[in-house]
Amino acid sequence: MSEEIQKLDRRYKDWRGVVVHVVGFDRAGDRVIFMRAGCPHECAQPVELSNSRFERVMTDEQ
Repeated sequence: MSEEIQKLDRRYKDWRGVVVHVVGFDRAGDRVIFMRAGCPHECAQPVELSNSRFERVMTDEQ
């Protein structure tokens, strides 16, 4: 990840109820970077879209 990407370690449920691991926020691109279980590559989508499609999953650590 580049210097413009803020590293994160958060869990969210997507619009289908599948938990995704949010690993970063790209300030320059205004997008969220996340990983899906079983997918070896990072995924990304605009913050506006992720705000409407993802719901944060709270854990005991948060």
